[in-house]
Amino acid sequence: MGSTRDTYLSGRQLNALNEIFGAPGLGRRSLLGGGAVLGAGLAGGMIVTPSGAQAADAPAAEITVDQARTAPIPIVIPSFGPGVGEQITGVLTDDLSNTGLFKVIPSSANSGTPDFAPYKAMGARAAVTGTASGSGTVRVEFRLWDVLTGQQIQGTAYTTSAANWRRIAHIIGDVIYQRMLGEKGYFDTRIGLISRSGSIHAPRMRLAVMDQDGANYRVLSSSQTKLPSFNPVRDQIAFLSYATAVPRIYIFDLATGRQHILGDFNGVPLGPHYSPDGGTIIVPVARGSGSELYSVNIASGAKRQLTSSGGAINVSPSFSPDGSQIVFNSDRGGSPALYIMSASGGAARRLSYGSGNYGDSVWSPRGDLIGFTRIAGGQFSLGVMNPDGTGERIMTQGYTVESPTFCPNGRVLAFCRRTGGENGSARIHTIDITGFHEHAIATPEGASSPTWSPLNV
Repeated sequence: MGSTRDTYLSGRQLNALNEIFGAPGLGRRSLLGGGAVLGAGLAGGMIVTPSGAQAADAPAAEITVDQARTAPIPIVIPSFGPGVGEQITGVLTDDLSNTGLFKVIPSSANSGTPDFAPYKAMGARAAVTGTASGSGTVRVEFRLWDVLTGQQIQGTAYTTSAANWRRIAHIIGDVIYQRMLGEKGYFDTRIGLISRSGSIHAPRMRLAVMDQDGANYRVLSSSQTKLPSFNPVRDQIAFLSYATAVPRIYIFDLATGRQHILGDFNGVPLGPHYSPDGGTIIVPVARGSGSELYSVNIASGAKRQLTSSGGAINVSPSFSPDGSQIVFNSDRGGSPALYIMSASGGAARRLSYGSGNYGDSVWSPRGDLIGFTRIAGGQFSLGVMNPDGTGERIMTQGYTVESPTFCPNGRVLAFCRRTGGENGSARIHTIDITGFHEHAIATPEGASSPTWSPLNV
């Protein structure tokens, strides 16, 4: 792969892109309601029915995410029964615990109206009851209770193939998250990534996808790939492929397993990035001594050049949630920094003024933050700033931290953390936007370039 890229890029451009993207081969350092049938990604689909009090009857969430960070919500989670029930309990417990927003209290009682007195004595704020029954087809019933009032907050039953038990656990977790915190959860999501195997100096890099907790990991491509981007509204991933002598952008459809080329460019395309409506992809295209940003209408294939900066390198674009602006990295000012411009192109305003060189940029789906990477004094950092460039703060540092991507509710970032040396590794981690609760996601191979999906539908 390295020789292919060297053929097309000038020395200056290759050095600058390696600074931002890494040397070739090595890299740089609604489920509420009744009777709904949900089918996407589920074997045989799923029937969702209400059980008792529904969301419309329940009070609004009284606890904010910020309050839960300071004082995690004590919640009683019982076993949903033996076999698949116990498996659901384990995944649900992990989902809630890993946020740092819930303190899970195990319990043996799993059905009927709970005895709230001992739960109150434990300091619990909420409690879950639930059961899982069946073999080939399973029925999972779950109820969420307010321990202080004794009121049922939510009651839902799910009937589906037993193969979907893990996704049911994630869905229940998302319901609890939303009912308790007033925001949508992110457990029923996936992460696209690049699987890495073989030598650290010349790894085999293939497109892969997994659940947000690392389960259901599968490799999707056989050729060398880089820089995937999940479509925010469709079950598709765009990525850069080195399957031929000319690197190309492909779109992979996860539902059908088919892929197609986005189009040809007068230059070398780099990492793609989707617009919020999923209808446009921005592609940096390297040509001569620099690279410019182009928007591509997926339906028509029409291309539009967005930047024209006289040989500067413009990369790492990311749309604002409303699709009106783009944040990107450019060295037009002499060193790599972050800039903002209209999504239709035109003049750009510099955003970052910290020390060192900035790398990746990604806009939160909430619109309140921009994630970035930066290298200064030989140290890589992952941080966030306000969209006007103020309030910059570093969340974590390391030998290399790169490729940040926000979960759908904007509360967590996934990123790649690399370690150095001949036995160095590349792994995907997640971290709360406050800089706490960092977790490594277990994968069967090395992993880099995460891209978070929207909520599954």
